[in-house]
This record gives sequence, structure tokens and C-alpha cells, in this order.
Amino acid sequence: MAKHDIITIGASAGGVEALIVLLGGLPADLPASLFVVLHMPPTARSMLPTILGRSTRLEVAAAVDGEPIERGRVYVAPVDNHLMIGDGFVRVVHSARENGHRPAVDPLFRTAAEVYGGRVIGVVLSGTRDCGTAGLLEIKRQGGIAVVQDPDDALFSEMPQSALDNVPVDHCAPLARLPPLLADLVHQKAGRAPAEAQAPEGIVGEKVEAVESEFTCPECGGNLVRSGDGATLNYKCKVGHRYSPESLEDEQASALDAALWIALRTIEDTAALARRMAARAAERSQTHMQAHFEEKVRVAEERASLVRRALLGTSEGNGTSAVPRSKRAWRLPPTS
Repeated sequence: MAKHDIITIGASAGGVEALIVLLGGLPADLPASLFVVLHMPPTARSMLPTILGRSTRLEVAAAVDGEPIERGRVYVAPVDNHLMIGDGFVRVVHSARENGHRPAVDPLFRTAAEVYGGRVIGVVLSGTRDCGTAGLLEIKRQGGIAVVQDPDDALFSEMPQSALDNVPVDHCAPLARLPPLLADLVHQKAGRAPAEAQAPEGIVGEKVEAVESEFTCPECGGNLVRSGDGATLNYKCKVGHRYSPESLEDEQASALDAALWIALRTIEDTAALARRMAARAAERSQTHMQAHFEEKVRVAEERASLVRRALLGTSEGNGTSAVPRSKRAWRLPPTS
């Protein structure tokens, strides 16, 4: 009978430190293949395989699309590509972002569960938001094992805490205890997935068919379709962008943030142009036109003040901090 020889690992903020400890504690003869997704900016130059390779006796390399899956090897998701798993081979795909990330944890977990079922171990480490929760639940549905770093032990607790809140986790342990735990689990016989691959009772509701939602995709503007329930509830657009409710909220906040900065710049340009037109009218003694453009300046300045207060989160007239418009603080635009 097959054993748990497919280990999928997801991390975000604080993940480099966690991965160094985790991989560094695994034996060189571990009879398993490991797959790692760490959230990274799309423009980053990743040194992650090199960094992790220094900490472990296992072979570590950036994953290459189509390469065979081998035991004793760590496959790391390349920058700006999803890492997925096929039947006996690795898939590296530049497809739509999920939860605002590429690479994202859920595609790795989901494809591993679909192909290898009960042979899969899913591991969620330090990170923010809830990426990995839905994928970890799919691993459980297919008979695999769910392992989560103790949130109290993680540099960033949101990802492991979300998994604990929504998935029937098999093991939750501090980082230092995860390497011997995984080494032990690898040698255990893999169980079979439930006949209907249903989530355990009390974790999620009944399956919900995909239906049109009232929301649009923050990235491409397409209509979002709602599907799933509970931990698997997600919104997906036609081209493949996928969001959990929490990720959708964050992405909408980012889109609103960008739109407000564009609005502010446009309004200030309008005011500047109206000032020039008013000055030009004054030079020509065109009193009526001067008053017209001065009124435009006044209206534009009022609008700019409203948008600026929304962006900077300050109370009117006193410069003090106001209640945030969302749980995320407004960010200043990039300097370049």
C-alpha cells in the first residue's frame, strides 16, 4: 500500500524562516517528494532554492514544467508562476492569480489532492490571510493529512489560524516539532479517500452550485461566479482569477485605493488647468469667464479635499487620525 510520499508546503510572510527550520530538520533519505509555495512579488528575483538548499541535505531546485517527480527532492515554485502537480510530473503554469498571488498555495494543494489523494500531506506555515485553507480542506476530503504550524509559534499567525478554524487538522505543532512529525508520517500507510470525498461533518455546509454574484473581478473587471461553501467559498472570474471572501475584500480595498489616487490626481489637474484659464481670462478682462473658471477651481479644490481625507484617513480640519475606512490602512502611492 502507498505511503504519504507527497508533501505540499505553503507559506507567506515569515515563511522563509519557517522553511529553513522545517527542511533543515528532515533526513536526507526521506522517501518523499516535497513541493513548496512561498508568496513572492512577481518582480522579485528569488534566491529561495539556494537559501533552502543551504539548510537541508535534500536536493532543492526551482520547479521546471514537465519534469518528473522524484523522491528526496524539493520542488520550489518559481516567481510569478503557479506550482501544480500532474500524474508523475510537475506543472509550472503562468495562469491567473488566486487570492491575489502567483504562485498561490491553493493550486498546489488542490492539484496534489486531485492526483494523489490519500498520499498527500498538506503543511501550512507562517503567513497572512487565508491562502491554503481551501486547498488543505481538499487534501482532507481526498483522504490526505493536514498539518499546521501552531499559530502561537508562527511569525504571522493568520494562515495557520485560518486553517485551524476551517479544516479538521490532524496535527498542529510548533515549528521545531514538524520535521520529526513529517518524517514519521511519511512512513505510515496512506488511507483511501472517502467514497464521495466529502468534508467532515460540521466543517463546511452542503455543496453549493456556482452562481453569478453581484461582484466584479478587481483585477480584470469580469463578472465573478460564487461557488463552494464555508472554507471552500470562493469567487472566480471567466479568465480564472479566484478569491476567497477575505482575499476579495483585500483586493477590492487595493483597487479602491488605486482609484482614489487616480481621482485625486485628475481633480488636481482639473483645478490647475482652471486656474490657468481664469488667469488668462483676467489678462483679457473677461470678467464673466474669469468667474466661471474660478468657480471650477473652488469646486475642484473641495472635491480634492474630500478625496485626500479619504486617502489619508484624517478628520476634517484638524489633521487627526480618523476611523479607518477598512481594516487595511490606506497606503501612499509609490514614489516612482
